[in-house]
Amino acid sequence: MTRCIRYVVISFVFATFLFAGSANAQISEILKRMDTYNKSLQSLQASVKMDKHNPQLNVTDTLIGTTSFLPKTKSRGMYVRLDWQTENGRPKQESMIVQGDDYQLYSGGTRNQVIIGKVNKAKNSAGAGNVLSFMSMSKEQLKANYDVTYLGQEKLSNGRDTWHLQLIPKATTSYKAAELWVDSDGMPRQAKVIEPNSDTTTILLTGDKKNETLNPSIFAPNWPKNARKVQG
Repeated sequence: MTRCIRYVVISFVFATFLFAGSANAQISEILKRMDTYNKSLQSLQASVKMDKHNPQLNVTDTLIGTTSFLPKTKSRGMYVRLDWQTENGRPKQESMIVQGDDYQLYSGGTRNQVIIGKVNKAKNSAGAGNVLSFMSMSKEQLKANYDVTYLGQEKLSNGRDTWHLQLIPKATTSYKAAELWVDSDGMPRQAKVIEPNSDTTTILLTGDKKNETLNPSIFAPNWPKNARKVQG
């Protein structure tokens, strides 16, 4: 159950996703570019890689999938869909939809169940960092909610050059720190959340398509009618 809710936190807590001396100027410029990117973002589709690492056991689980995202507007909440196709190279059938504060998480195969709940009640998962959540945050929200540190330039595993930021929450959260890797356009390409027990969840977005018209049916639950419903 905790693992399932983690996916919800990933989408909502990585799409509410997204200073000293010369470092101050660098951080201000990065946040400014993120803000500009966020304001221009009307939709996003991308491939997703999620690595969940347990340092005590030195075990990493890797999930591969796709995501579709519509940012929050004045008339509706944020819409997110995540579809996982593989886990550690093996086929996986799991999908999650978030509409505003409501989520549904479907697990296929022999489980064939749907967990239904409220995102803001998923408090016990020290979850993941969600890129989509940070994408939705304005510059003012990031500065108000986090102590931001610039960690330097870094090339991601796919060869993309980014700026690396560390975010320490100013208030109590389900995680102790987050990190963002932001490209020159202001898009968070990778995000990591570090949990109190030092477990980490890292999400990498690739192959993104920005501001294309998305059919609303993408975000409609399309689970089997006989799927067992569980209250989250």
